[in-house]
Amino acid sequence: MTSSTPAHLYVIALGSNRRGRHGAPEAELRAALAAIGGVVRASPIIATAPLGPSRRRFANAAALVESDEMPPELLVRLKAVERVFGRRRGRRWDSRVIDLDIILWSGGAWASPGLIVPHPQFRRRDFVLRPLNAIVPGWRDPVTGRTIRQLAAQT
Repeated sequence: MTSSTPAHLYVIALGSNRRGRHGAPEAELRAALAAIGGVVRASPIIATAPLGPSRRRFANAAALVESDEMPPELLVRLKAVERVFGRRRGRRWDSRVIDLDIILWSGGAWASPGLIVPHPQFRRRDFVLRPLNAIVPGWRDPVTGRTIRQLAAQT
């Protein structure tokens, strides 16, 4: 970080349900955290049931990340990490080596083509809210004004 550029905080959700070059899904998440960099805090990794057609259980986690990038720049970098890890575009909710999503950022809400922050579905997803609650329970959703703790209690 440069002192002239204020850092932003982001909450990134991580998921994997397929072995990759780093090993089992849990190892893929740990390797992804290292590849992302700037991790201030990471949640424990939890095992969750799949959404959609995939039959493999997921390993999910969340990380609080510091970056001087704006949301679109960070998204480009996260997509590059996914490609390096072997992520291929395909059927929605299919098995994947890694999935990295921007859930929240310290700047509040953001909308541009291909990116909406906060992530539109995070409020309904226990596999996102549980890890978020472990690292940022007091963070307020800029859309609803509710804390992560409050949102997690509703799921």
